[in-house]
Amino acid sequence: MAEVVATAVWTTRIEAVGLILRGRTVRTAGPIALIVGTVLSVVNQAEVIISGHPTVATWARIMVNYLVPFVVASVAYLSACRRLSTSRR
Repeated sequence: MAEVVATAVWTTRIEAVGLILRGRTVRTAGPIALIVGTVLSVVNQAEVIISGHPTVATWARIMVNYLVPFVVASVAYLSACRRLSTSRR
């Protein structure tokens, strides 16, 4: 039997942020962030790490290399799940 997966539907920005913070986008955005973040980190920071002289700033850059693709993929996922409001503001 096929598994039914509920779609994370949202209307306001606060609901969208809540969905990200509750981990609703991890299943989709996680693998993308893992691949893209690893490629970016290897391209941009491998020399520093291999030389044995990474600093706190190097590790912060690596964290950003994973965070940015995660946020972008989460926003893309949520943009496909947005319920448009019927009332105009």
